[in-house]
Amino acid sequence: MEKMALKTAIGNYGHTRPLKDGRVQSAKFDMNHVEISPVPMIFRRMVRGLEFDVAEMALSTYICAKHYGKQFTALPVFLTRSFYHAGIICHSQSNIESPEQLAGRKVGVRSYTLTPGVWTRGILQSEYGLDLDDVTWVLSGDEHVEEYVAPANVISGSSNDLSEMLLSREVDAVIGAGKIDSPDVRPLFENSYQSDQKWFDKTRIYPISHLLVVSDEKLKEDPWLAEEIYSVYKTAKDLYVEKLKLSNEIDPEDYPLIEMGRIVDGDPLPYSFDEERNVLDTFIKFNVDQKIIPEYVDPESLFAKGTHPFF
Repeated sequence: MEKMALKTAIGNYGHTRPLKDGRVQSAKFDMNHVEISPVPMIFRRMVRGLEFDVAEMALSTYICAKHYGKQFTALPVFLTRSFYHAGIICHSQSNIESPEQLAGRKVGVRSYTLTPGVWTRGILQSEYGLDLDDVTWVLSGDEHVEEYVAPANVISGSSNDLSEMLLSREVDAVIGAGKIDSPDVRPLFENSYQSDQKWFDKTRIYPISHLLVVSDEKLKEDPWLAEEIYSVYKTAKDLYVEKLKLSNEIDPEDYPLIEMGRIVDGDPLPYSFDEERNVLDTFIKFNVDQKIIPEYVDPESLFAKGTHPFF
């Protein structure tokens, strides 16, 4: 039988490298990898044009896209994760010393449905009591899901550069801008690692950022496909995690994962729906609270049949 060819778009990570260099292959399909940079353009092209058979997707973009009937479905392959206390940067002259003082201020973010934004706002609300309606959220870009309409306290900024928006004082703080080399900015949480540790100890949540989606057409054509894709991705990830455990040399690409591994016991990248159900449930509730989707959906409904609870 001739092997199926799948047009695939995923980022370059330690745990996807074995899929791209051929160390891990499927006996049933070939992966024709399309290199796209930056990675968020994969999400946009999949949401708007269904360009790929298999694609990386930001978790909040996926939840929003499913609400609007986009024709792809996730597998419990959780490609990236992160903690988010370090991502909130304030202008020094804004005199913001605590999360509560974000009330009445303007906070910049690339898009309202941006996954780091959703996680960060959820933490600010649930852990620090910030009323998200008291903040004006200022966007430097648009939404991948064109149909989405943001709440009334979300406005467009004058620039597509969050750093520029913060340094010009258009906003008082930003989420997810990365490192800004200026004496005029400071992190909201001075010891973000300790804050992450405290939050993880309380919730046991290592936030999922990106997962894997497969076109519904392909899943309908071949019911075995979801399990086979899952299997090869998990094999590649397990090779990577084993390498981390055995190696004394740290690859720069591996460093963030090793840092997080100091918080997360065991496998820092579990591909397991059952293990991550609480993470997914919490994040779905954040999406409802933040008006990204109108009502709660069961985590099971977001994943291809046959990929839970068995994986």
